Amino acid sequence: MAVSSMQAVNVIGLMEHIDEAITVLGESGVFHPDEVTNFYSDVMDFTHLQTKNSYAEPLTMLKSSLNQTKRSFPLKDVSDFSPSLEELESFSAAATADIDALIDKRETTAAQLEQAKQNLSIARHFSGLDVEIEKVLSMRYMKARFGKLPKDSLQKLEAYKDNDYVDFAVCTEDKTHSWGVYFAPKEQVEEIDKIFEGLYFEPTDLVGEDETPSEKIKEYEKQIPLLEKEVKTAQYNLDKYLDENNERITRYLSKLEELYLYAGIRSKALQHNNSFIIVGWIPTENKKQLKRRLKKIKSIELDFSNAKDELDKHPPVKLKNCFLARPFEFYTEMYGVPKYNEIDPSLFIAITYIIIFGIMFADVGQGICLSIVGILMWKLKGMKIGKVLAPCGISSACFGLVFGSVFGFEHLLDPMYFALGFKEKPIEVMTSGSIITILLAAVAIGIFLVITAMFLNVYSSIKQGNIGRALFSSNGIAGIIFYSALVFGMVAQLLLNWKVFNLPYIIGLIVIPFLLIFFEEPLGGLITRSPDWKPESWGSYILEHFIESIMVLLEYVTNTVSFLRVGAFVLVHAGMMMVVFVLADTAGPVAYWPVVVFGNAFVMVLEALLVAIQVLRLEYYEMFSRFYSGEGRAFEPVKLNKV
Repeated sequence: MAVSSMQAVNVIGLMEHIDEAITVLGESGVFHPDEVTNFYSDVMDFTHLQTKNSYAEPLTMLKSSLNQTKRSFPLKDVSDFSPSLEELESFSAAATADIDALIDKRETTAAQLEQAKQNLSIARHFSGLDVEIEKVLSMRYMKARFGKLPKDSLQKLEAYKDNDYVDFAVCTEDKTHSWGVYFAPKEQVEEIDKIFEGLYFEPTDLVGEDETPSEKIKEYEKQIPLLEKEVKTAQYNLDKYLDENNERITRYLSKLEELYLYAGIRSKALQHNNSFIIVGWIPTENKKQLKRRLKKIKSIELDFSNAKDELDKHPPVKLKNCFLARPFEFYTEMYGVPKYNEIDPSLFIAITYIIIFGIMFADVGQGICLSIVGILMWKLKGMKIGKVLAPCGISSACFGLVFGSVFGFEHLLDPMYFALGFKEKPIEVMTSGSIITILLAAVAIGIFLVITAMFLNVYSSIKQGNIGRALFSSNGIAGIIFYSALVFGMVAQLLLNWKVFNLPYIIGLIVIPFLLIFFEEPLGGLITRSPDWKPESWGSYILEHFIESIMVLLEYVTNTVSFLRVGAFVLVHAGMMMVVFVLADTAGPVAYWPVVVFGNAFVMVLEALLVAIQVLRLEYYEMFSRFYSGEGRAFEPVKLNKV
């Protein structure tokens, strides 16, 4: 649970050397620029060097055209390439014009080809008409409507048999529609159109040009191969252009991307007379290397300071975790990045998430399958959630050994248990005694994790210098004593019949800690010697915090009871698999194994999704939200992803 050590860096030098300094900072790939005003309050005499990124327009134009080609152009090292802005703009404009022209030719021809194919498809539906379509469409006293009518609507025409013009001449049919034509006198065409519209008639734009449908079909059949050839030629010309200019495009694109990023550093720099100042953050491990490179530039002066001494500047955070916790940074970042002097909960999430998931999804066979699926999701699709599912599946398989479940077969491992000296498997889930034990164990796990989260809050609060929160908050020392005393007292009194709720116990371990929580704000102010430690009105304070204290009590109860879902899902898993085997037995010997396989797959997918969500909910609401704010900002260095 750690973040990388950071250094604040101030770079000061003469304006004539600013481009060299920016290049070094950008090429380092570890410099996170910040606003100078965050470090210096008196900047009245300073001016911004640049407010507009001059490289944005040519870069956007070029990338927009290249994206339409569906070709990738990996960025390369172009530190030896130094074109002027005018050269970059000229190349971007010329390349964009050339590529767009070639793409337009391809797209226009492709559109003509698609239209010809559609026209051919439509014309084939009217191939039986030996008339010139245009002459029919241009009749003076009668109007013709070509199109298609649903087959069930064709039968409904019987309702209009008294109207001689409500008739549909069928040319061809497909599975769902009849294709043909109806005619209507000019003066009745609106009325007839409304009738056919109600029958879901869909008109078709049939173009004849004094030709019959059969003649148009022959024309389209000749035209389509020619258009297909033109599309291939247009694509060939585009590919040829890209192949011939690949090196130049890559160099200019890489340079534009590089300068665009570096302009982001320049936009944050300030100028004073003939000097500039740039501020930002770098990981401590990169300090020596960057310092050595910057010192080679004339006039450059550097000032480094540890981020621990610059907490008021809100240092950016770069998470630094072991292999186990690294995949779970995904969940941490979903909630928010930790502040620099705050605990990173990634390792805590990793350990608790894997264990709780394993308990709730306990099955040897399904757990192994889940691990394999997770590995494939990560390796083949690059999905972050895959790296989370892999260890969770292993945990599920391990707890499956405890519960004795293999793809829902509850006694498949009995010989192994007998060989190890057990009379039966360790836990038989669906017996009445085990159900109570499992639910109580789930609550016990919850109590332990809640108290652990409280201790982490104490540590985090001390680390951040907030002694008042560490001592008096509902998740501080007072909260730990109050919650632990209540839990221990209830367990001892109700389950062990120990008489612990005596007057000294209640006053010392319940009442006094509760009062400390109640008066957290003024007590915290007293400890930090704040001049405003007293509330403006004690009456308003007591009334407001009385309601809040009720919410705190309810939170303790709901957070504890919420862990019942851990035990409940153990029972749900066993219950769902029992249903699967009941269905398999009912289906008979032939369908038995297909039902078992399908049932396992269904349960595995459904339960994995539900368990993943429920465990994440426990993490966010019942545990690390007690010690974690997630109000930090991520470390985002200027970095060009070169090949």
